[in-house]
Amino acid sequence: MPLKASIIPVTPFQQNCVLVWDDQSLEATVIDPGGDVARIQQEIAARGVTLKQILLTHGHIDHAGGADELREKTGIPVTGPHRADAILLDHLEQQGRAYDIRGARNLVPDTWLDEGAQVTIGGVTFDVLHCPGHSPGSLVYVSKELRIAFVGDVLFQGSIGRTDFPYGDHEALITAITTKLLPLGDDIAFVCGHGPGSDFGTERRTNPFLQG
Repeated sequence: MPLKASIIPVTPFQQNCVLVWDDQSLEATVIDPGGDVARIQQEIAARGVTLKQILLTHGHIDHAGGADELREKTGIPVTGPHRADAILLDHLEQQGRAYDIRGARNLVPDTWLDEGAQVTIGGVTFDVLHCPGHSPGSLVYVSKELRIAFVGDVLFQGSIGRTDFPYGDHEALITAITTKLLPLGDDIAFVCGHGPGSDFGTERRTNPFLQG
């Protein structure tokens, strides 16, 4: 595989911030820098890669709380999520105080993303899928070439994203998973926002939230 990845657990929620880079060019993307920016920068330096992109799956504190600080320290723009998560990004500092996550900053991304857009990670094209439910603007990034996806908190091994927020929508989340993700193929592996990853086939067959 031309891409390499390192998972950096950040914040008290142990969110899977992901550093992804091309093994030849050493150009890197950070996905969901929720906090602990110094730790993220240490990993970038340790891998000897050059950061080219900061990418967000959605606007929750543990995924986006460190994005503005990382942008300021590196000069690298922030891309994503969908504009529907602006209401969350506008209140990251408030979320940080509520969850005792220090240093969180409100954020306006340099680029919002919509369904049907594409992003390039280490020279590989990823399709952008809007998968609301956990948050209004949650996005999933899928490479059909490499058969891999970064799904944020949309889908987990044996579970799905929480929808018990005021803006959550369980039905919308299930619909997004079953109509946008699973049809892409059982062999697509995914990295999720917390815990171990899985693949679409295993979740289609065994995830209790997707049965019936």
